[in-house]
Amino acid sequence: MRLSLVIKKENVDLEKQVNKLNNFLVLNKSIKAVLTLLILGSFSQVKAQEKVPFDQGKKYILADVVLTNKISFNDQTVVTFAGLEKGQEITIPGEEISSAIKKLGKLGLFDEISFYINRIQEDSIYLDLEIKELPKLNNVRFVGIKKNKTEALIKDNGLTKSKVVNENLITTTKNYIESKYKKDGYYNTKVNINVVPDTSSVNQVNMVVNIDKGEKIKIDEIDFIGNDKLSDKTLRKAMKDTKQKNFFRILKASKFIKAKYKTDLDKVIASYKEKGYRDARIISDSITYLKDKNALSIKINVEEGNKYYFGDIKFLGNTVYSDQLLSRVVGVKKGETYNGVLLEKRIADKSKPDGEDITNLYQDNGYLFSNINAVEVKTVNDTIDFEIRINEGPLAYFNKITVVGNDKTNDRVIYRELRTKPGEIYSKALLIRTIREIGQLGFFDPEAIDPKFKNVDASSGTVDIEYNLVEKGSSQIELQGGYGGGGFIGTLGLSFNNFSARNLLNKEAYKPLPMGDGQKVSLRLQASTFFQTYSVSFSEPWFGQKKPVQFSSSISYSKQFLNDFRTQRVDKEKSFNILTLSVGLAKRLTVPDDFFVLSQSLSYQHYDLNNYNTGLFTFGNGASRNLAYTIGLSRSNKGVNPIFPTYGSEFSISAKLTAPYSLINGTDYATLGDKEEYKLKNTVDRTNTVDANGNTVAIGDYIDAAGNKVFNFEDAAADPALVDQKKFNWLEYYKIKFKADWYTKIYGKLVLRTLTEFGFLGAYNQDRGVVPFERFYVGGDGLANFSMDGRETIQLRGYPNNSLTPINSRGEQLGATVYNKFSMELRYPITLKSSASIYALGFLEAGSSYPDFKSYNPFDLSRSAGVGLRVFMPAFGLLGIDFGHGFDALPGLTKPNGWETHFIIGQQF
Repeated sequence: MRLSLVIKKENVDLEKQVNKLNNFLVLNKSIKAVLTLLILGSFSQVKAQEKVPFDQGKKYILADVVLTNKISFNDQTVVTFAGLEKGQEITIPGEEISSAIKKLGKLGLFDEISFYINRIQEDSIYLDLEIKELPKLNNVRFVGIKKNKTEALIKDNGLTKSKVVNENLITTTKNYIESKYKKDGYYNTKVNINVVPDTSSVNQVNMVVNIDKGEKIKIDEIDFIGNDKLSDKTLRKAMKDTKQKNFFRILKASKFIKAKYKTDLDKVIASYKEKGYRDARIISDSITYLKDKNALSIKINVEEGNKYYFGDIKFLGNTVYSDQLLSRVVGVKKGETYNGVLLEKRIADKSKPDGEDITNLYQDNGYLFSNINAVEVKTVNDTIDFEIRINEGPLAYFNKITVVGNDKTNDRVIYRELRTKPGEIYSKALLIRTIREIGQLGFFDPEAIDPKFKNVDASSGTVDIEYNLVEKGSSQIELQGGYGGGGFIGTLGLSFNNFSARNLLNKEAYKPLPMGDGQKVSLRLQASTFFQTYSVSFSEPWFGQKKPVQFSSSISYSKQFLNDFRTQRVDKEKSFNILTLSVGLAKRLTVPDDFFVLSQSLSYQHYDLNNYNTGLFTFGNGASRNLAYTIGLSRSNKGVNPIFPTYGSEFSISAKLTAPYSLINGTDYATLGDKEEYKLKNTVDRTNTVDANGNTVAIGDYIDAAGNKVFNFEDAAADPALVDQKKFNWLEYYKIKFKADWYTKIYGKLVLRTLTEFGFLGAYNQDRGVVPFERFYVGGDGLANFSMDGRETIQLRGYPNNSLTPINSRGEQLGATVYNKFSMELRYPITLKSSASIYALGFLEAGSSYPDFKSYNPFDLSRSAGVGLRVFMPAFGLLGIDFGHGFDALPGLTKPNGWETHFIIGQQF
């Protein structure tokens, strides 16, 4: 027989609720091991003395440990985890066996652990180990909730296949689910978890989670007692996360969450302190469940106290800044109503990392170790005197600056954007600016940028900063297909936003493409039965690798064939080709500040028309050339997330200019139509007919505007095709554009975006006129599919695409030379995770376009309003949908336009 040395047996009732499992079981195993050694060991020695005699308290050499039953783990691995080794000296009874049980128990994999003495040979002892494993999870099923909710619960609780099922798993799963639904207002949620053996496999179980959410419990009423100075409405408004039922409230639901309720009670007191009631306090509060309404009734009893005013405010310990400067920062004057919340914010505004307060004033200028406190020193009647005590501390310097988490992006791409440099004086403002610059790169999750302070040493005055980053997908694919313009249109676009051109010849860098240097390469192909467009672009943000000068270049080619939209026939003998080349530089300035960027570019477009008579231009054969220089000045400090900015602004003004050819080519465009080579000639065989004057008109004869033959070229009409071909052989124009964009956080996560735009296209020579190219087309989603004339499409939702563009007497769109637009958006983030950022928006827009500056009226606008949704996924870019209602009529119509649906693909944020 075997001598029972130590037996640890733990029957598992999988449906039983157990708390404090881990600590309890480890202690239980330890106690049982010791007691069994002391009690059973001696007893068993007597009972089995003839079979396996051993001396109590004697030391033995462990010869072997053998697992007597089959388990799913390797036998030697289990023995190793138990801390037992062949040849080690153990005491029977002793700590070695007790320790082995503890270690195996901590693994949380076993139900029963039993040691037996197999035999003893001289000083050597042989042990048997019998283990019963805990069952593993085969399948989990949820009852009482929708199927689409189960995946998140499985993931959050780690209920994966082969997961070890123990009391701890069951208890934590139950508590998590109940807590989750209580946070959503389901305070009567009950969760029952049943575990049953799986008959189709060995030692596996199936879990059935029964969830009874019950009805959502809302707050029926919040009443205040004892408040005379502040109304119930004011105090309810102060409670940001605890709201009573209100049919008209949309953004904040009525639900009770205990932790947030306690925080809101503090905000009630803060609202009193803002009004001067320093001694206000909550005497008591009660929460009553109204069974008939399935709702809660909250009553809060307050004591308001007396109203106070600011007295003298003195500064102590300040040597760096004067009392006058600090007083201006505090912004509080003697005799003003006491406002404890304001004073606290002026000392250190925790809600704004870059707030204008005394703490930031010191920390922005190197005093990391400064400590500032406002202390009440005297209260006389209703007046409170303060001392603001300042311990400036020594100047701090950045010591070691490191970056972690950049698995794909090369270090130099990040380090060149850092504003915090080793050896420089510490500045909180530079730290915040660095976070913004890293976020603006677009390669990392801006919500996860975490600067950690390390080795903060006041004695040496140094601090190390470690920027923790999380890479996100930066490349995008655009794949579209649709029916438009009389045929199917397909688009394939690839954007590699973190490309590495220097590693093109390095085979090891292809994963699948060389990445990590912050360069951008874009390829785009768009085609249908009647047009094709190919484009490629490249940009390097640090041209030369020494200064922030962005180099960009692009080339594109478009070819369109004449297409009859009614018959769907394409005539490939008639075509319109465009070749576009551009190169540009954009330099980050240092004056007035380094948010300014000066950009310059040179572009060339060649338009080639081959028998392409469509009405788009007055001539169907010939070429036009567009050589233009563009200069722009912009300033952008919006941040920190480029997808969802919450603060800052962006301003830009640009001018696109061509050379004033008419000043140097000697051509008189006013009399161009009077010259013989630009006169109208007959091109149709009319030998069998006569004109209105009875003359036979041959091919090549001069004719007037009515088609009648004239005998002198001076009497002939000017040929508009020849005249315009000459006028627009080299395009001559200037284009001015202005844009201002603001982002303001107005409440919680709610952000207001305000935008205004203006554009003007002019001519140097009025006799030559404004070119029919480069014009503005207003209305719709703002997406340009294929534009053959360099037009700019301006978004104005609530109206069809390009519909707010001037038209002629025949109803044909001319393109605008002047436009302006105003827009307001309220944005609210649903999620800003790196895998997918989603936000909802509501908008008000107004804008219009005009054929010339004489007809420009900034108050004659087409108005719209609506709602929308945006989804940004790293692989596909920005996707969205807008529902807009146009309040005004389209040009030439009288009825308001009404509702329009717009799909947004790849547009700017």
